[in-house]
Amino acid sequence: MMKVFKIKLAITIAMVALICSDQVNGQSGSVNGVNPQQWVKEHFAKGKVPPFSFNYGGTNSKTFITKWKYSAEKLVSDDQNVEKNLYSYKDNKSGLVVRCFVTSYKDFPAVEWVIRFSNTSSLNTPVIESGEAIDYLFGYKTKGTFVLHHSMGSNAKRIDFQPVDENMLIGKKISMMPSGGRSSDNAAFPFFNIEAPGQEGTVVAVGWTGKWQADVEQTDERSVSLKSGMAKMNLVLYPGEEIRTPLICLLFWKGNDRMIGHNQFRQFILAHHSRRINGKFAGYPLSGSFDYGDPAPCNEYNCLTADYAIAIVNRYKQFRITPEVFWLDAGWYTGCGWDKGDWWQNVGNWTVEKDRFPNGLKPVSDAVHAVGSKFMVWFEPERVRKETQIDNEHPQWLLKLPGQDNALFNLGDDDARLWLTDYISAFLKKEGIDYYRQDFNFDPSPYWENNDTPTRIGMSEIKHIEGLYAYWDSLLVRFPNLLIDNCASGGRRLDIETTTRSAPLWRTDYQYGEPNGYQCHTYGLNFYLPVHGTAVYKTDNYTFRSGLGATMVTNWEITGRNSESIPSIQKRLAEYKTLRPYFYGDYYPLTGTDNMTQDDVWLAYQLDRPAEGDGIILAFRRKDCNVEAITVKLGGVDSGTSYVLTDEDLQIIKTVSGEELKKGIILTAKDKPGSVLIKYKKTL
Repeated sequence: MMKVFKIKLAITIAMVALICSDQVNGQSGSVNGVNPQQWVKEHFAKGKVPPFSFNYGGTNSKTFITKWKYSAEKLVSDDQNVEKNLYSYKDNKSGLVVRCFVTSYKDFPAVEWVIRFSNTSSLNTPVIESGEAIDYLFGYKTKGTFVLHHSMGSNAKRIDFQPVDENMLIGKKISMMPSGGRSSDNAAFPFFNIEAPGQEGTVVAVGWTGKWQADVEQTDERSVSLKSGMAKMNLVLYPGEEIRTPLICLLFWKGNDRMIGHNQFRQFILAHHSRRINGKFAGYPLSGSFDYGDPAPCNEYNCLTADYAIAIVNRYKQFRITPEVFWLDAGWYTGCGWDKGDWWQNVGNWTVEKDRFPNGLKPVSDAVHAVGSKFMVWFEPERVRKETQIDNEHPQWLLKLPGQDNALFNLGDDDARLWLTDYISAFLKKEGIDYYRQDFNFDPSPYWENNDTPTRIGMSEIKHIEGLYAYWDSLLVRFPNLLIDNCASGGRRLDIETTTRSAPLWRTDYQYGEPNGYQCHTYGLNFYLPVHGTAVYKTDNYTFRSGLGATMVTNWEITGRNSESIPSIQKRLAEYKTLRPYFYGDYYPLTGTDNMTQDDVWLAYQLDRPAEGDGIILAFRRKDCNVEAITVKLGGVDSGTSYVLTDEDLQIIKTVSGEELKKGIILTAKDKPGSVLIKYKKTL
């Protein structure tokens, strides 16, 4: 597990260098030429139109918000690198108050904000619509081409998280929006990088775990506009009512490579938007399953028993391949069994299936803890099937659609959310569960829309998303050592709000074990998120390396004739633990973003640790690729020094100058499919 002080050291060294450089150029206190605190003061100043907008009573806020009552307040921060401010705008006539909670950072060139609308009057407000959490024009001194770097979301395909690079044209709008009510569902991903002329740009993150939208448009040779908010918002607020908007995060960057911005953002996520325990970054674990090898009609864990689960735990211990966490997935609850019902038919029955677990899950968790591991269990509380426990006992908390057997548990109902929080908390404690896995396998948008009234469009979504955050936050407070695994048919709810509270240990429901797709998903997600994982099914070099990440799930067979060999598994587990720290470093894609999903290409990437002066290169020659060697140019290396390179397969060691690494080195794989793993370290 990578030590937190190494991450902090890398951040500190990089930021000190940047700040010193800016001070030489007369920009003391700024980072990359942008002083985040000064940026906030300028853009949220009295008399200044702030960088957001909304329509109120049919009129755009830009025309009137400077006339509203304004106040500014500096808030208390428990982090010396974080400054918090509250800017308020009040309409004395209607009683609407718009409060913008703004956070700026001293160790990164980043700012972010969340807007809250509240009705302080005794009457309904006029209609609030077209809320743009950001409505801003980025202006630059240099003319030239703007490029929008964005990504696909997840749809259980090889193209999940595929990078998209679009050259912008004046007057051409590029719109992004997920397909459904989950933030990274299929069509869009709520992280993107606007690259401007003059070697600079802005990484943007939208924090909304529902249906967001963003429009990016080049307005002239030096400017690009960004508007982003909820996809649908047209509502009145009742007396005393308050709602929030999506969080907007901007990280400004300068440099001759847009990966400078991506890597600053990755380190920013680790420092300020990742789970922390006892004030330290919480690394996510190497997980092990209870075996997917049961025969039909078993599905997932429908046939697992307590005795068998305990035997598997002891089997792992016997072979000295114990994972850091044992993962119990779907199918452990009432109604699930090979001769009863499938896992998906019984979501809403959050009681243990007694025929297979007569004493609950506690005997399994006790066995897990006895071998020094943690215990994680799967839930899907937001989906409730017809005739399950929650449907029968609490129908008032469900949003339903005619003819549908799925109902949406309404986290926007305070009573429902508090009941669920208490129920799940008691369950985790009673059963000895350390980590909580939450899945979400259907689109909530139709349920929200069906529950809205004509004057409250978007309200059901807002309340549900607020409830989701409150629910997770409560669990994290009640269980200070808890980790949350965020799943939604794989990685369909990835955004900066969920990343702050959780991580995707299973980032896509793409074809299980297909290595080329796994390579693509790693390649795409690494641009923005350092922590994500997938499964490893085999121990050969190609398959094993295709599933590497900052977290990983071992799904290899260990109980049958077709099992992977135990020495091979032992070797891979030891190897993984040496490679995992590199995934927290800087990331450099080495083979571009065109045709990366094809079977006749190479795919290669680099992970670099500036503070340690080392890194790794991972490359894959796919099965239909007839090219035996490629040349790649490394990033992040120092031209003025040399590096020792070690080919982990051939055990060839050689010394190469940093200048040579930047110009290009040759990677060769004789086999197809084949892989290359090279470690490098700066010479003393």
